[in-house]
Formats: sequence, structure tokens, C-alpha cells
Amino acid sequence: MSQEVRNLEPKELWNKFADLNVVPRPSKKEERVIAFMMDFGKKLGFETIKDEVGNVIIKKPASAGMENRKTIVMQSHLDMVHQKNNDTVFDFDTQGIEMYVDGDWVRAKGTTLGADNGLGVATIMAILESKTIKHPAIEALFTIDEETGMTGAMGLQGGMLEGEILLNLDTEEDDEIDIGCAGGVDVTATAEYDEEETPENAVGYTITVKGLKGGHSGMDIHKGLGNANKIMNRLLFDGFDDFGLQIASIKGGSLRNAIPRESIAQVIIANVYDEAFVFDMQDIINEIKTELKTTEPNLEVVIEKSETTPVKVMPPMAQYFLVRALYTAHNGVYRMSADFADLVETSNNIAKVTVGDGKLSVQCLTRSSVETAKFDLANSLRSAFELMGCEVEFSGSYPGWTPNANSEILDILSSIYEKQNGKKADVVACHAGLECGILGTNYPDMDMISFGPTIKGAHSPDERASISSAQKYWKFVLEVLENIPERK
Repeated sequence: MSQEVRNLEPKELWNKFADLNVVPRPSKKEERVIAFMMDFGKKLGFETIKDEVGNVIIKKPASAGMENRKTIVMQSHLDMVHQKNNDTVFDFDTQGIEMYVDGDWVRAKGTTLGADNGLGVATIMAILESKTIKHPAIEALFTIDEETGMTGAMGLQGGMLEGEILLNLDTEEDDEIDIGCAGGVDVTATAEYDEEETPENAVGYTITVKGLKGGHSGMDIHKGLGNANKIMNRLLFDGFDDFGLQIASIKGGSLRNAIPRESIAQVIIANVYDEAFVFDMQDIINEIKTELKTTEPNLEVVIEKSETTPVKVMPPMAQYFLVRALYTAHNGVYRMSADFADLVETSNNIAKVTVGDGKLSVQCLTRSSVETAKFDLANSLRSAFELMGCEVEFSGSYPGWTPNANSEILDILSSIYEKQNGKKADVVACHAGLECGILGTNYPDMDMISFGPTIKGAHSPDERASISSAQKYWKFVLEVLENIPERK
């Protein structure tokens, strides 16, 4: 099926994307793709560097006649979010992505596609390999671990790059030019509890929340999508209050930057409530489905008797505090920007909840374009979980990218876009975490901009890349390269 993709136009872009997608590259496990990129640069005969954290830099001299232009940094990240449907058998550590063409879209079979940010990587690879594309001197920067901590961008030392302009290729709407983004911080609450023996005359049930759309916890957070962890907690809250339900285990969500699509809980109730429990819980399920019927039409909640009753469960008091803390913890948009229309300023994603074997963990990703607001919401979450006795850790904090409305490269991109498309591009700041803000800490004078082809459903198995948009984007990239300003 990848051959279908290789036949698409522009072939130089899609061929490199297909080459890249053969290489397993989940976040935190980028060894193979780093080696792949190092080999790629060396085979082209260009100076190829791997820094101390694993970022790869490939330097290509200017094409003939472009030597007097400013050196540019073209930047994308090597890692991808690894998400798959529950019924998809796939090993991200060993398998390449299985792609296919669906009308105007390139998709993957039951997994994330890796177009975020693989199409950006493929763009840079195609330009590095080309002998005909006109361009100034290029420093190609391929960062690692963007999706789960941005440790590659954080670890890039000052002095590694000489470029005056940075083109980040990680925006996912082809009519947008990004000039700013949100920062983020990971909030993790953990605790231990003494399990107790399951009471006699108890019956076990499995509650499954599934069928949610999921998506990017920054770019999609404003869409009112269902969060599997919050839905599950609502069911557990009512089950506990009405039937004395006790939790044996919870497994909900996976990655901090993905809105959780699924959650599974093993629970018990007294067998005297057996029939009433299933009947009454259906009323709550119907209420939730009605509330989310527009945004989550495929939501399913399944309650079925377990084959075996759990041996140990969470004590009632520990459970009491947990479900209330999760109810209290904010999820979704917290505040809209007062400075940019329709821009989310601050948000939180309750990304992953795990309970069992005497341990519990709640993982969140809090984002904001205002640094003080980011920590204000993080402290709100911290307070909710500390009140129930959790230890709460903040980690992986990274800054936002402050917009520069006087950017020279912004003027150039805006002019080219309008000339090519007959209308103005949307100049925006986004609620996702781009690496520009972090890179700017060590390169404060670098003029930065972000753009890219249209990608939908990032961070979910519904991820897809538009073929027609890739053609539009490729044409745009080539003209941008030709119009990089001269050195002053």
C-alpha cells in the first residue's frame, strides 16, 4: 500500500515520507530514526552532526546564485505519537506505518500516521537531496522527543546553529502561518494505598468507555470532545454513591498530549445490587451520551459481568477521595485569550489514570500561552490531588513562543501566500506546543515562523494528511526558499 503513496505528487515529498515511515520512531525510542537520518546526511556528503541529546543537524551549502542569502534553519521533529485502535494488532517498536490512500487523504491502518511531524521531516529531506531546488545555505535541524517532553529542543545548545531564520514545519493547517504557541507543564499525582480483600457475596464487573474521537490535547481541546477518564470517573462516582461500588483497577488513556479515547475499570458490587446496578447505570450512560451526542456520536459504555471477581479492591475512603479529586480537577479549556480571537489561552488534559496493586497515578498536561496562568492552573490541579494525600510533581515545563508581529520572514511568507492563493493567510498563534519558544531561549535573535500542510486527527488513529494540501504546501515551500532575504 505504501507504493500508492509513493506515486503521489509531489513524488519527492511523498517518497521521503514513505522512506521515513518504514523506520519505527515512537517518542523516547528514536535510536533507529536518528541512525537513519545520520546515514542519510552522510550519504549526501554533507556535514552531519548528532548532538549530545540525539538531535541531528545536516548542513547543506547554498545553491548556485543564492550564496548571499541569509542562512536558514529548517526544523522538524523525528518522533511520532504512537496510538492505535484496541482491535489493531501493531507493534510501534518494530513495525513501519502501514499507509493507504483514501480519496484526498493519506491514512494509516488503525494507527497514527506520523504525518505529525513526518511530512515536515520528509520536506527537509527532499530539499537536502535535490540538485535543482534553489535555496540559501540550510541547517536542517531534526529534533527528538517533541511529543513527550520536548527534551531535544531543550537540550540543543547555543552555538550549534548559525542560521538567522528558522522555518518550523509543524503547523497542521495549510492556510495558517504561526507566530506563537503555548507552553506546557506535566502534572503527575501519585499515591499508594493498602488494598483490602474483596468482601464476600461480591460480584465483579468490567466497565469500558470507548468509541471517543480522541485527538491533540492542544489543537483539539476547544472542540468539546469527550475525555474517557472524566466519563469513567463520573460512572464510578455514581456507582460508589448509589451501590457501594469498589474499584479494583482503572486503566484510562495513554499519552499526555492525546485526549484519552478509552478507559477500562474492574469493579465490584454487592450481589444484592446485581440487577439494579446495571439497570440504573444505563440511565447515567444515556445522560452522558445525550450530552455528547454532537461531538461524540460513537461513544460506547459497556458494563458486563467479569469472568472472575477481583481478589482485592481499593478501600472505600481512598476511593472516596480519588473520585472526588478527579471530579474537581479541571479538564478542557480553562481560559480563552483576551488578545487573540478564538485562541485558547490555558487548558488541561487529564490524560492518563491508572489504579491497581495499591498504587494510583494521574497524569495531566497543562498548557498556556501565559506562563503565570500555566502554573496557576497547575497549582489548582496540585491542590485537588494533594488534598487527597497524593504527591504531586511538576516536570517537563517548557515556555511558550511569544509572537513577533514585526517579523521579516512573516512579511515574506504572507506576501507569497497571498500571491499564490489570491487571499491572505491566517496569521495566528496556536495552543499546541511548538519548539520555537524553547529554541528561542538559546537563539533569541533568530527570526522564527511555523507553517505546514493540512493534517487532521493528529495524535489519534484517525490522523490523515491531505494530498491536495501537500501539493499546495510544496509549491509554497519552494517559493519561500527562493525569496529568503540577502544578508545585511
